[in-house]
Amino acid sequence: MHRLLTMKRLSVLFLCTFAVAVGLTFAWQNLVKAPEERCEADGKWWDREGRVCAQPISIAEITGRPIGVSRAEASDAKNRELIAIEDQLRARKAERDADVARQRAALAGQR
Repeated sequence: MHRLLTMKRLSVLFLCTFAVAVGLTFAWQNLVKAPEERCEADGKWWDREGRVCAQPISIAEITGRPIGVSRAEASDAKNRELIAIEDQLRARKAERDADVARQRAALAGQR
């Protein structure tokens, strides 16, 4: 009687299956797990959905606010700056209006 699955064939089948499983495990480790670990070791963020390693950005870089300054302090400083600009514009307008009035008086005096 000739059997299909002899002990020798079963052992070869098991060894081949084991080798493929070990190979898949190493491939998964190198292709899936290792990039995530390298990214996080560099201090970056790993996105599992898109498989993207991204550089975190400080909120201070986005807003232009100095590091260590609170949001309220930065807002107060910006408001003071805007008030100073408005005061300068108001002073320029007052100078322009005074100059216009002086020129009108000079023209009225010539007539």
